[in-house]
Amino acid sequence: MTTAPSSTPGTTPSTDLIAHARTDAAAGLDALLSAVGRLTADDLAGPSTLEGWTRGHVLAHVAALGTAMLGQVRAVERGEVVPVYASPEARAAGIEAGAGRTTAEHLAALGALRDDLGGAWPEPGSPLWDAPSGYRGGPLSGCVLAWWREVRIHSVDALAGTAQAVGYETWDDALCAHLRDFLAVRLPDGVSVDDVAGDPRDVTAWLAGRTPANPLPGDLPGELPELGPWPSAVPAR
Repeated sequence: MTTAPSSTPGTTPSTDLIAHARTDAAAGLDALLSAVGRLTADDLAGPSTLEGWTRGHVLAHVAALGTAMLGQVRAVERGEVVPVYASPEARAAGIEAGAGRTTAEHLAALGALRDDLGGAWPEPGSPLWDAPSGYRGGPLSGCVLAWWREVRIHSVDALAGTAQAVGYETWDDALCAHLRDFLAVRLPDGVSVDDVAGDPRDVTAWLAGRTPANPLPGDLPGELPELGPWPSAVPAR
């Protein structure tokens, strides 16, 4: 697997990590599009791994977030800083509206996003990556990292229970390292990621609030610690 340097929240990620995130997010979206094309109406209406959301909700969320990230790129190009979403209510309403799309409609939304967003990201090394954005009060580089996380994590969420299901093996070493850095703030004070025993990929899935492929033994007294909220200013799934 490919390994790229990771980044701690609040720091500027390396050019290599930005390039890898952009490339692997595009590959993840291509794979998701291929899988979605094989989903039935019943698949889309069925429950995802996320409580209260169908698979259609997850796909609508991916499309909405990608559109929001495209908006961040365009704003940075104009020298502006705009919110990722108009409001939490607008975010929720958009997901709900898109949840009932047909397979063809999901493919159209995600396919258009692939073309538009894929061509919009700055090239690696561009000063635009350091320009302020509306995502978490950080630079534009945080947007491509967020998009990378969301595409790969939600592909597992959306396809679980279908013939197209994928697992955490689709998260490469670079993504797992990045997720462990990004999500370490969910651990209680005095606990580090290294304190949690188990396969690193299973630990990463657990930190992301997902069920690991293999149960974690946990080398903390008795059981695994309770995780804090996802590190985001917007309610996250």
